[in-house]
Amino acid sequence: MAFHVEGLVAIVVFYLAILAVGIWAAWKTKNTGSEGDRSEAIIVGGRDIGLLVGGFTMTATWVGGGYINGTAEAVYVPGYGLAWAQAPIGYSLSLVLGGLFFAKPMRSKGYVTMLDPFQQLYGKRMGGLLFIPALMGEMFWAAAIFSALGATISVIIDINVNISVIISALIATMYTLVGGLYSVAYTDVVQLFCIFLGLWISVPFAMSHPAVTDIGLTAVHHVHQAPWLGSINSLDIYTWLDNFLLLTLGGIPWQAYFQRVLSSSSATYAQVLSFLAAFGCLVMALPAVLIGAIGASTAWNETEYGVPDPMTKKEADMILPIVLQYLCPVYISFFGLGAVSAAVMSSADSSILSASSMFARNIYQLSFRQNASDREIVWVMRITVFLFGASATAMALLASSVYGLWYLSSDLVYIIIFPQLLCVLFIKGTNTYGAIAGYLFGLVLRITGGEPYLYLQPLIYYPGCYPDENNIYIQRFPFKTLAMLTSFFTNIIVSYLAKYLFESGTLPPKLDFLDAVVARYSREHMDKATLVKSDNIVLNELAPVNPRHSLTLSSTFTNKEAFNYVDSSPELSNTEDN
Repeated sequence: MAFHVEGLVAIVVFYLAILAVGIWAAWKTKNTGSEGDRSEAIIVGGRDIGLLVGGFTMTATWVGGGYINGTAEAVYVPGYGLAWAQAPIGYSLSLVLGGLFFAKPMRSKGYVTMLDPFQQLYGKRMGGLLFIPALMGEMFWAAAIFSALGATISVIIDINVNISVIISALIATMYTLVGGLYSVAYTDVVQLFCIFLGLWISVPFAMSHPAVTDIGLTAVHHVHQAPWLGSINSLDIYTWLDNFLLLTLGGIPWQAYFQRVLSSSSATYAQVLSFLAAFGCLVMALPAVLIGAIGASTAWNETEYGVPDPMTKKEADMILPIVLQYLCPVYISFFGLGAVSAAVMSSADSSILSASSMFARNIYQLSFRQNASDREIVWVMRITVFLFGASATAMALLASSVYGLWYLSSDLVYIIIFPQLLCVLFIKGTNTYGAIAGYLFGLVLRITGGEPYLYLQPLIYYPGCYPDENNIYIQRFPFKTLAMLTSFFTNIIVSYLAKYLFESGTLPPKLDFLDAVVARYSREHMDKATLVKSDNIVLNELAPVNPRHSLTLSSTFTNKEAFNYVDSSPELSNTEDN
């Protein structure tokens, strides 16, 4: 394949335009936030993101390279088809559920990151533990989509994969570094527009290619391969449900999502943004579905691609750029490539910023440097944006199973963080002992279930498991959902058991080494006042809070239920309910 100068020029122009928008957004909003709130302005954009920009940036967070490439691949692969393209419906339902049940309580309490409520209720140790799967999910996701982008660009303009990955990562990291959420949000508007326009322009050209059979015919009839509508075998129903629940419920507890929720100007706006993004995800999936259907309807031996077809060559994951390259005119394929690169960067920048935000606030500031200045936190964020961007790039270049690592880490988000989020927001009485027990049970059940992408054999063979071509056993039983439910109920049971044992006197107070139940041995004083800032929240949406003004940030995080036994102190009794 020849080197395409025109394609390279098109990509360079597009990248420069994105970088210019990011720097402009950073310059436009450089004075946003008061002298002591610059770090919060970088993380949540001063909590003044409007509906238009907010809707675009939340949609673009999900509509990434994995989303459009993966949807097209699922529709194209024989035996799977549209029936197994779960991401569009799954992520849309995830956003709807997030808007209905999670957006308002998180935004109304004025949190800055997703981990704030965990550290507030369970303490900084548990916040650090939950940071691990959250960080893994964000980093491996960024690495996976950088890897996909490099392969996509190399297919169409035939340049070195490593160079394309490094340049793409540098662009995304640079504007995230200078502008934080503002740059990410404004560039998302441009990127989402490019994705929509680029893919929809490509579809009619690809569909009208002489080698492409009518997709209405190939949807239900076997022409070049099995019908692209696909089907679900009775043996695979539980696997389908397990994966669907993972996408729907596991798509909620991500910092990238809650960063947009918490940046909204009000709790109601946060809900509306979630619903708008759900609709946007469905709309943006349509061209990807059509491109996958076109790939399944093409006689590839009648194109320049030749034989064998992409499935036989094991290039099914690249079906979208292959359709752009071989079924569209050159100038259209370059425009479509811009759309793909836009999709990747719109997700990668969000992941890098999310990981940096959680580390700077929940690990560095709240766990180690409670008295750190705002300027210090801003510099920690900038350094970690660069480090996390470089790490994601290195993994994309060096790791042979980035996607396998991301699958495993996204499973951990579903199995560990989602049940913990349910407990911390909706289940009264859970504590650190239950949280740790639920964390460990969920982790053990997930790892012992095996992971084919990483060639990990299961230690627990659930009913219906079978070996694949590599003799790695595949689980048909919905063991991921089982692990999630086990983690959830373990948290509740152990929390109430620990509370009973300490409050009944069965266990002496000195054994409460996590300071989670017995107040007189607690070293910290919980108070939600420092997390809630009235100038950021509409008063009628503010959760009832009777603040006790703490003198230091270190006094912010301790379990308030530890003080339940005290009746005589008006100051402490006023913090009973929030």
